[in-house]
Amino acid sequence: MGSAKYNELGAFLRSRRDRIRPADVGLPAGPRRRVPGLRREEVAQLAGASVDYYNELERGAGSQPSEQMIAALARALRLTADERDYLYRLADRPVPAPGGATAHVHPGMLDLLQRMPATPAQVITDLHVTLVQNPLAVALLGDQSGFRGTRASFVHRWFTEPEARQLYPEADHATQSRAFVADLRAAAARRDAKDTEAASMIRILLHASPGFAVLWADHDVAFRRDDRKRIRHPALGVVEVNCLNLFSEDGRQRLLWFTPALGTDSADLLDLLAVLGTQDVVESGA
Repeated sequence: MGSAKYNELGAFLRSRRDRIRPADVGLPAGPRRRVPGLRREEVAQLAGASVDYYNELERGAGSQPSEQMIAALARALRLTADERDYLYRLADRPVPAPGGATAHVHPGMLDLLQRMPATPAQVITDLHVTLVQNPLAVALLGDQSGFRGTRASFVHRWFTEPEARQLYPEADHATQSRAFVADLRAAAARRDAKDTEAASMIRILLHASPGFAVLWADHDVAFRRDDRKRIRHPALGVVEVNCLNLFSEDGRQRLLWFTPALGTDSADLLDLLAVLGTQDVVESGA
């Protein structure tokens, strides 16, 4: 990276940090706050970075930030899509494709996610790539931040990696498989005719998974707007939940949140999630 771009990156981060109030990102204002914006350590906390590293970025020093770090900073600072792209270019990193794991998350969805601390919730793409999770979603479903490429899609992992199916009881696998395929067909049809991401994923699955190919041939189509699911948790056992969806205007992103199913003990089980944290949680999706 050139020094001029690095200096501009630091100045841009400072300008975006100064405009955000703590309440905008779910943080308490606290005493002795001299400026209305976020402190450097608060941005670092929200982005999952060390305070020293973030300080270096604002000073225009340090190592080139990774694509994952840029995505995390963009979410922490509630950047618009144009601001997020600008940050990538300042860091000399390629602007990611819309549906990847580092895709831009709509700030409104991030705000809603932030306001649901007592409910497992996450934002995914229409191809079931998880973009961001709150702590309770990680505790319930597992941390999905480490997947890249085609594996970032839970639908892809569901049909190609048997361990991904541990999320649901075996008796529910057929129902989930059919729902995933119908949802994928609906999502692919909604995309622009020039889109290659969904078409490529479908082509890969048709070749890699005979089970997917059989279901795809049925031509079922239906968005997953709400579901009642049984989720297998390694410590809690089976947790029965309602999974609700809020779609973005273009349909490319969804906010999912999970509430206890009526007539079950799931409310008590979900209360335990905050105590258990993310220990011993299976790798999974939604």
